[in-house]
Amino acid sequence: MIFRLGELFCGPGGLALGALSAKVTCGREEYSIAPVWANDYDKDTCATYKHNICRDESSVVFCRDVRKLDMKKLSGIDALTFGFPCNDFSMVGEQKGMDGLYGPLYGYGIKALKHFQPKWFLAENVAGLKHANDGKIFAKIISEMCGAGYNVVPHLYKFEHYGVPQARHRIIIVGIREDIGLSFHVPDMLPNAPLTCRGAIENPPIPSSAPNQEFTNQAVQVVERLKYIKPGQNAFTADLPEALRLKVNGAKLSQIYKRLDPNKPAYTITGSGGGGTHVYHWKENRALTNRERARLQTFPDSFLFVGSKESVRKQIGMAVPSKGIMVIFEAILKTFANIAYRTTSSNLIHVLNKSDDAKGVFSKDKFLSINL
Repeated sequence: MIFRLGELFCGPGGLALGALSAKVTCGREEYSIAPVWANDYDKDTCATYKHNICRDESSVVFCRDVRKLDMKKLSGIDALTFGFPCNDFSMVGEQKGMDGLYGPLYGYGIKALKHFQPKWFLAENVAGLKHANDGKIFAKIISEMCGAGYNVVPHLYKFEHYGVPQARHRIIIVGIREDIGLSFHVPDMLPNAPLTCRGAIENPPIPSSAPNQEFTNQAVQVVERLKYIKPGQNAFTADLPEALRLKVNGAKLSQIYKRLDPNKPAYTITGSGGGGTHVYHWKENRALTNRERARLQTFPDSFLFVGSKESVRKQIGMAVPSKGIMVIFEAILKTFANIAYRTTSSNLIHVLNKSDDAKGVFSKDKFLSINL
């Protein structure tokens, strides 16, 4: 059985790569996922997706604002993914929620569910979504997903426990159309996790021919500052000379000029890079290259990111780590194949059926009482 996949807010292809890698066999039947169309608004991002995911059929990537996407002209699908923009829900930033430019865009995922009625969907967002607007936004989104005819399972995945050498925590919502009568369960964490960032970057060494491996020309002051910062420290926890200290009030984010700890997973890779947030090597006095950052996001060295160095950095930081999401896709396939698999209830937000609340209004404590 092949599930035809449509993607909104597809990004450079992390979700698609994980979907293509997920395969399950039950008897003589193989269950797999095949991307058939994708949408994003950024030209470089779409070019990256076309090059790596569908080079021979690049016309299936629709590079435009989702608000101008005519869903009636898209082919039918069995599955939908949408990593709706997280800018207004992130714990870093103004947290505008539904009052921001990006907050309401999740609604186009709901629109697609109602239009295509796929057998299942997977939606992704930052952990801060759960707390946005005192939890009301999260409740509203879940309510609308259930109202579209799906039983949904929201869960906070800590990807360092799912084969990703990075402490990346994301809410993943899996929904299965209620008339199908199947129940998704959160897959258990992988054994032998977490992986270290040193292992991911150095084993094996990055080939000199690998794309996106350009080094940053570090400013002299940045190099001098890094000399005093030990692995795992940042510009505020290190013992810096007065001349190298940052004169910034209220901005003591742990990522500012923070070196990686080589014996732990990396801290969260983001799309930013200014003001000392590039992600810094544990030993060498420099920021990571984009290829090193891509390895921490589990992209293979053959995966070419298109665009300027700054554009590539943003694409990598906004992407979904393919190896981590593959585990979730495989759990979905096993659900449809009726194959048992190890599950977990740790960090489970709440399993919601449409019948949980006939009015579509969920109480705040139903979501916020769970310790994530």
